[in-house]
Amino acid sequence: MSANPTLQAPPAGRELTPKPRSSPALTLGAALLGFALITLDASVVNVALPAIGGDLGGGMSGLQWVVDAYTLAFAALMLSTGAFADRVGSAKAYALGTVVFALASAACGLAPSLGVLIGARVVQGVAAAVVLPASLALVRQAYPEPRRRARAVALWAAGGSVAVALGPVAGGALTTVWDWRGIFFINLPLGLAALALTARAPRAERRPAPLDLPGQLAAVVALAALAFAVIEQGAVGMAAGAVAVAAGVAFWLIERRVAHPVVPLGLFRSRAVVVAIGGGAAASVAFYGVVFVFSLYFQRVRGASALTAGLMFLPMTVLIPVTNVLSGKLSNRYGPRVPILAGQLLSLAGLLVLLLTDGHTPALLAAFLLVPLALGCALSIPALTAAMLEALPPERAGLAAGVLNAGRQVAGALSIAVFGSLVAGPAGFVPGLRLSLLLACALFAAAALATLRLPARG
Repeated sequence: MSANPTLQAPPAGRELTPKPRSSPALTLGAALLGFALITLDASVVNVALPAIGGDLGGGMSGLQWVVDAYTLAFAALMLSTGAFADRVGSAKAYALGTVVFALASAACGLAPSLGVLIGARVVQGVAAAVVLPASLALVRQAYPEPRRRARAVALWAAGGSVAVALGPVAGGALTTVWDWRGIFFINLPLGLAALALTARAPRAERRPAPLDLPGQLAAVVALAALAFAVIEQGAVGMAAGAVAVAAGVAFWLIERRVAHPVVPLGLFRSRAVVVAIGGGAAASVAFYGVVFVFSLYFQRVRGASALTAGLMFLPMTVLIPVTNVLSGKLSNRYGPRVPILAGQLLSLAGLLVLLLTDGHTPALLAAFLLVPLALGCALSIPALTAAMLEALPPERAGLAAGVLNAGRQVAGALSIAVFGSLVAGPAGFVPGLRLSLLLACALFAAAALATLRLPARG
């Protein structure tokens, strides 16, 4: 959808001048490759899900966990990993995260059962949460001059956008030409390349950074239990729901009392922050949930191969990087409200058009019907981030962007849980698909109404 350059941006106090022998270009290459790698892994799995299910079993709930185990771990720990990178140094944190990510990828590729695969996906998500803020910190340290740094950060962000675009295609190609395990084994040479490039990265000094461990633990328990309650059924799901509520209340109480909360509750007094988080959540629900269910639709309903299913997402993803750039230009000229509202209305229209999809819709037509949704999300997300950052002082930029990105990831994970349960329900796949689209429509309509309350800037 968007790889925004402000995500997890460390405060200005973290910037350090690189050592003379360091290579800014190689550092940028390492950061870009690592960021692209963890972004790719969030979307590359979707097209391979039918093959994974056919090999390891587990049903729809198991396939939902293959995606959500990564996304939830990534989202929940992203709130604290910026502070971790400060404590150990960004280069060391990046190297550690990349090594763990590569080893977890190997474990995914070798997984003999669905349970092992899901466990390895959790470890992948933990490592990805470390890599993301550390990769951007490396870029900021390697380019102390603001203009050169702005260009470098733009390239870093473009790497994530390209990875989002290529994810379904790469997943389909690897699954068809190799095997579903290939989507994980390919991470090994890419991870080694990222580590090799990091050898010339600037070494940052360790900095004291407080960690809110009780708050972080409560957040992890609440999010995992909430996803479990949505995916699982019956008494087990109800018990998980109760745990989610209890952990959520505990998180709120902890964040009110600790000196350095992982999520300062005062952030939510700002209307722009609430609108940005709500709009970002709506976009993630629509984008990631739709990609998940249409990956299954193309293969299970329309009978396409994994490669063909991956190619069906190319029309909707190929223009995402260009639309991200357009969003930035519109924000600079008219203020963020214009591209936010335009993107949300375009996405809403795209979702309404997708309601025409049924079991007989030609796959190619369905592929092009996905385009308006993707363009709308790509137009709104960078502007939502800009609106949030404009509403807060500069020293809180990293925290604010981290909270926004974590909220988006959590929303995406929950959409997969909800949409997957609906298409697997007794009504059937197509009715479940349409109900999922209607839920996303309602969220976008509410988000657009909230956006109207943002101040305009000419």
